[in-house]
Amino acid sequence: MGMNQKKAIFVSGGGSGIGRAIAIYFAERGWFVGLGDIDVAGMKETTALIGNGFNFSQRLDVREPDGWDIALAAFSTAAGGRIDVLANNAGVPLGGVLSSNNADEITRCLDINLKGALFGAQAAYPHLQKTAPDSCLLNTSSAAGIYGTAGSSVYSASKFGVRAITEALDAEWFSDGIKVRSLMPSFIDTPLLKLSPNSATNEPIETMVKQAGLEITPVIEVAQAAWNAVHGETLHTKVGKTARQMAFGSRWTPGKIRKTMRATAPPAQQEP
Repeated sequence: MGMNQKKAIFVSGGGSGIGRAIAIYFAERGWFVGLGDIDVAGMKETTALIGNGFNFSQRLDVREPDGWDIALAAFSTAAGGRIDVLANNAGVPLGGVLSSNNADEITRCLDINLKGALFGAQAAYPHLQKTAPDSCLLNTSSAAGIYGTAGSSVYSASKFGVRAITEALDAEWFSDGIKVRSLMPSFIDTPLLKLSPNSATNEPIETMVKQAGLEITPVIEVAQAAWNAVHGETLHTKVGKTARQMAFGSRWTPGKIRKTMRATAPPAQQEP
């Protein structure tokens, strides 16, 4: 089976934000790029921004294992029989104190961020086996996967889960020669920051981040980190000052980070 020589990366959540930035960054370096997203219009924009004709997009709901199988099989065919990297990136935010989160929000966040990542890894495995030893599963975790984040318990749980998947598969897939890596970005300058974190509040995430005195990292930094992660040996790549501080604090000054988290926790939701 003669494989196409151009390396191929499939990016879930490629219609916007971090996924779009990763797609563009790899395309600029000569990779064939596949996009998967439920946001078809967003994927068209990403495709236009790449603009070199070397890409492929497929509507994908990451909650559906069959959808993953179909999308990756189609992408592999389009890419000349190879997938070198899956950027397992699709995710949704959910903020607010736990008492303000409803069951549908909690289920949706866990289904997309956690089950979606597991289904993506399962579907990608046979493809990455073929292109090993240089293939890679790149999971998007978060700074919220370093230390449990007040006002984001569900999201944080999902990203701790992605971190766990990364560590487990790093071991499971080692003998196959497949690299498994995670990105742990803090607050990144993407359209997600303009959203309000849950149905009970209408304040955008960006406002809260700025009020808390945290920095917002340019999305290009995540794309560069993705490239370095795929080509390097670091298991979890922290992106942005906040992520690096949290990693340092959780390891070396756990008492301090606990106090900070308590001090910055949003007020509990009162029953009306």
